[in-house]
Amino acid sequence: MSTATGFEQRRSTSPVERVQHVLHANPILGPLAVLVLAILVFAVVSGRFLSAANLGLVLAQVTVIATLALGQTLVILTAGIDLSVGAIAVFSSILMANMATKLGLPGVVSLLVGFVLGTAMGALNGLLVTRLKLPPFIVTLGTLSIFFSLNSVISRSETVRGADMPAIMTWTGETFSLGGFRITYGSILMLLLFAFFFYALGHTAWGKHVYATGDDIEAARLAGIRTDRVLLSVYTVAGLIYAVGAWILIGRLASASPNVGVEYNLDSITAVVLGGTSLFGGRGLVLGTLVGALIVGVFRNGLQLGGVDVVWQGFAIGLLVLVAVAIDQWIRKVRA
Repeated sequence: MSTATGFEQRRSTSPVERVQHVLHANPILGPLAVLVLAILVFAVVSGRFLSAANLGLVLAQVTVIATLALGQTLVILTAGIDLSVGAIAVFSSILMANMATKLGLPGVVSLLVGFVLGTAMGALNGLLVTRLKLPPFIVTLGTLSIFFSLNSVISRSETVRGADMPAIMTWTGETFSLGGFRITYGSILMLLLFAFFFYALGHTAWGKHVYATGDDIEAARLAGIRTDRVLLSVYTVAGLIYAVGAWILIGRLASASPNVGVEYNLDSITAVVLGGTSLFGGRGLVLGTLVGALIVGVFRNGLQLGGVDVVWQGFAIGLLVLVAVAIDQWIRKVRA
């Protein structure tokens, strides 16, 4: 008995296992360490990296992806996946722009209707997943094609210039000065969204139900949680977030283009994975997703300043994703 007890004590004091336990309890620590290390390395590689102008540029560049990744995080927390994120965002931006320019609706009305339509697209994904019991991968793969096709029909592959739209629609791309940094209003809106959902997931019954559904949907159902309602709400809220991302996208581009967004799906998933959210659901933080988006932005910006070819930038990001998933698998093996 004493031998077994001593063995267990030695196991519990293992440095590797202690690190495993810490990362399991605090999934944001790993991404934060990667972000800080990347900043230090690129600060040495290029003297321009830590300039206020460059750091402001990094934040502006990741704002759209971070917003879309926030909605993606909600879905992945329930052990799902959303491949239609880019299609919903781009289609919503085209709908907003066309309502303002071709239908002559006021800018605020165009935005509100766009938010409603983006929410409806997310709800459609949720209904197909919960009512027809189709896998999220298949559902969102199908709606990806549907929304991109409708986007081409509505837009006729024409870009709507920001100069033709009401000022409120491009407001998210305007900047203000803060201690030498030029920050867009879109970035502030994105940070407010992250703050709201950080609170909602950590301090409301809805947030606890989201985590429980992703961790073990059958156990959650037996505990009395209406898991179908939770899933439907998650996809619906994600659709609304993507529509807000569409508004930020219009401001970022100073236009509404039907020809962007092809890479948004993978970029949003990359930010979520690098942020420490498990692809198997039930574990992760939205703040981790913000850190993951910043990691992608810092790596791309730093490698560009270092003169690295764009092909190798993609290689570095892909390698990071593989390492992040491998670490997640290792962390999930932690003993209670």
